[in-house]
Amino acid sequence: MAETGALLRDLHRMHQQLEELRQRFERGPRQVKVREANVAKVEAELNHTKADVKAAKIANDQKQLQLKSGESKIADLRVKLNQANSNREYQAFKDQIAADEMAGSVLADEILEGMERIEALQKIVVENEQKLAKAKEELGKSQAQVRDQGDLIAGDVTRIEAELKQAETNLPSDFAEAYRRMVRGRGADALAQVEGEHCGGCNQVITPNVFNNLLLGKTVISCQTCGRILYLPEDRTPGRGK
Repeated sequence: MAETGALLRDLHRMHQQLEELRQRFERGPRQVKVREANVAKVEAELNHTKADVKAAKIANDQKQLQLKSGESKIADLRVKLNQANSNREYQAFKDQIAADEMAGSVLADEILEGMERIEALQKIVVENEQKLAKAKEELGKSQAQVRDQGDLIAGDVTRIEAELKQAETNLPSDFAEAYRRMVRGRGADALAQVEGEHCGGCNQVITPNVFNNLLLGKTVISCQTCGRILYLPEDRTPGRGK
């Protein structure tokens, strides 16, 4: 059983290595997708702010046209004021000029506020452009890292799979079928090392009878709770004490 126990330990180690490598391989594309989503988010914010700048400029340009139109109207009214034929007509022109000047003053304030808003939005545009450049740089680095690591991981997976396949040929015939069935269904979770008096997979207590069977090397011994194939740690194999 000592040789089989050592083999099961090696097999479990290789299954765990493969599981960890495959998880790393899957994490890479997920990280890239997170970076891509961040780029899309920052790009959308940038486009939205640019649209706000454009809309603010159009609104301000329209107000400036209104202000110029109002100034032209006031100039015409001043000419008419000087040509008034009566005090009543004179006063009417004067009142209209005052009202239009007040409206022009309000419009000028709104134009100034609009220019300040445009300036603030343009600063946000610059900030978002910088954020976008950084996000794209991080995306590029992530893509390159995933590509490089992917090649390394694929190489490690191929190597360990070959080692695993070779090691599996050393399984006793009465172990092989049960082992393969468990591995097909549970992968790296098909095996568990005994830790103290417990199953290393589900942490349930191993009965003395099960432990003795492991020491005696009686066929495949599975945890009665989780079903994992059990094996002893190296320091508890026959000849090393309990």
